[in-house]
Amino acid sequence: MNRLTRSFEFQITPVPPYNFDLTARRPTGWSLFTPFEIYENDILWTATHLDSTLAGIKLSSNGSVSNPKVLVRIFSRKEQKPDEQENVKRLIGKALGADQDLSEFYGMARKDSILKHVIDDLYGMHDTFSITIFPEAVLAILLQMAPLKRSNEMMACFIQKYGEVTEFEGKKILAWPTPKRISKVTDRELAENCKVGYRAKNIVSLARKLAKGDFPTSEQILEMDPDEAKKMLLELPGIGDYSADIINPHGGFPIDVWSTEVFAKLFFDKKPHNNREAVDKVKNDGLKRWGKWSWMAFYYIVQDLPNLSKKLKKDLRLS
Repeated sequence: MNRLTRSFEFQITPVPPYNFDLTARRPTGWSLFTPFEIYENDILWTATHLDSTLAGIKLSSNGSVSNPKVLVRIFSRKEQKPDEQENVKRLIGKALGADQDLSEFYGMARKDSILKHVIDDLYGMHDTFSITIFPEAVLAILLQMAPLKRSNEMMACFIQKYGEVTEFEGKKILAWPTPKRISKVTDRELAENCKVGYRAKNIVSLARKLAKGDFPTSEQILEMDPDEAKKMLLELPGIGDYSADIINPHGGFPIDVWSTEVFAKLFFDKKPHNNREAVDKVKNDGLKRWGKWSWMAFYYIVQDLPNLSKKLKKDLRLS
């Protein structure tokens, strides 16, 4: 148990429109930092590692969609120095997508026969940024060749078995394990404990590579050319084209056998005869249609599938 008794507070002013609820706690339930975070009465309690420091985080809205303000309190074991606090402020702002300007995306989306529906439902939802690569990369590996329900089960087990418990403000939050922690686990142990199968080898190899500390950070990858960034991510164990698109901070269009069916119905008004064979066509059509906004289009659509299904009268479900 990590009791976090030191804290400091600050405020973030995101670029409007900014909907805190939709950004911090997406309609699909996708978490900001850990699936074990707590969201009550428009307040989010969560935990993650900020650089090498395990931190508890409390977030709440202190404004509106058109005049957004997010109040942040950071909890840690020891007092943070002024320069450390400034770095934390920067990382949290980036994680919350506070600097994103969605005006160009919305302008494009209003003219698109699919996206015009989802932006009405999700107006002000910003994309979040993963400030550490490991959780996103592990999740990408767990999503491979598995329906979403099974992937979530494997992820939950992985964090419960190897993560760190934080306690602050009377809340107990389970944070993701670090690469260093998983680098000491054997493939066999991980496979047996969390029933992840062949993925165990890739996860442990990934942890050992990242634990060395010489792989670029998420922020450094963001500063690269998009193609160079993807090429770098493809060097990670277990990361292929689909997985690289998920974790690439530049965004991509991560189409796999499960999402192919959804987007084929949207693009071609019919289910593919063979999902696997249709992946490349669906991916190419999405990239051609939405260009640099392909990831944001994917993100908005996946978050709004129930509403979009009703509006377009199509059965759109991710397995």
